[in-house]
Amino acid sequence: MRILVVNWLDRLNPQAGGAETHLHEIFGRLVAWGHEVTLLCSGFPGAPKWERLDGMEIHRVGGRMTFGMHVPWYVRRTPELPRFDVIVEDLNKVPVFMPLWTRLPVVLLVHHLFGRTAFQEASFPMALATWLLERPLPLVFRNMPAMVVSESTAQDLRRRGVACKEVAVVHNGVDLESLSPDPGAGEFSDPTILYLGRLKRYKRVDLVLHAVARLREEGTPVRLLVAGKGDYEGELRKLHARLGLGDSVEFLGYVSEEEKIRLLRRSWVHVLTSPKEGWGISVLEAAACGTPTVASDSPGLRDSVQAGCTGLLVRHDDLEALSQAIKTLMENPSMRRAMGSAARAFAEQFTWDEAARTTETFLDLRVAAKGPHE
Repeated sequence: MRILVVNWLDRLNPQAGGAETHLHEIFGRLVAWGHEVTLLCSGFPGAPKWERLDGMEIHRVGGRMTFGMHVPWYVRRTPELPRFDVIVEDLNKVPVFMPLWTRLPVVLLVHHLFGRTAFQEASFPMALATWLLERPLPLVFRNMPAMVVSESTAQDLRRRGVACKEVAVVHNGVDLESLSPDPGAGEFSDPTILYLGRLKRYKRVDLVLHAVARLREEGTPVRLLVAGKGDYEGELRKLHARLGLGDSVEFLGYVSEEEKIRLLRRSWVHVLTSPKEGWGISVLEAAACGTPTVASDSPGLRDSVQAGCTGLLVRHDDLEALSQAIKTLMENPSMRRAMGSAARAFAEQFTWDEAARTTETFLDLRVAAKGPHE
């Protein structure tokens, strides 16, 4: 197949996150299996307009704020566009509405939709624009086939009235060889919780800092490691100072793959308190390393955390429940070990190879079924 993937970012973009990890893991494999993949995405300072990455041709147009406006121009000005068998709109942040610009078959790929959670992340004008741009989805993608990364996202599409022709749930995978338990390393000597991911407002890392402050007030020893970068780091550091957390919290910044694995293996508990995720790749990575997760009981996370088995889910924004869930796991090593073992067994169900094969089959059937979409 000749596939055009349209996504706001590629994995080299400084703003890249889990959606870009998914994109390159899946479509990089399809290239290795003989398919031809081109990625259309936005540019960023210092990035070339064209390069080859993970076997894919990367075409960059526009920038962070103008990518959507450049997509129709790209379609009109690219004479070789008809050679593609299928277009995948990898919906990340805001839709570009590919069915409006081409008669080629289009498949929608959705991690999660923002809805009103956009107002927790961006300024009011940007959040309003994001919210408004999601409103036409039921009309533009009516009768389009779609792939989603979790049942939560599938339910969200249905609630919004996005009547897709067919919806396939294709879960994220995980590298089970690199990400694995290391009994020889052991846990950190101090009770340690880990947040691993981008520092964005909507990720609600502030809840974890408040939980640490509450536990300290109760006399419960705890250390929080924050691994990741993002535009909300400054606000989190200010909160850290206001709460007087001192050396109970360490901001590690961006960490290497090797350091990430070490942190996941040795931390006592992994935490993720977003109000919405597509799936939560870091949850599965922690699980693969045998580390349980305490997370918000929110869309996506209730798919990747098996409550009471691989971790604990708490009502989102409930500081008391969050701090008590962390304390429960901290003070019960046998529960922590049992959940860690169950988390590893759960993670073993998900591989990138399987996710890529399912994606390949879904796209191939779409191409074989008919040419242009209805």
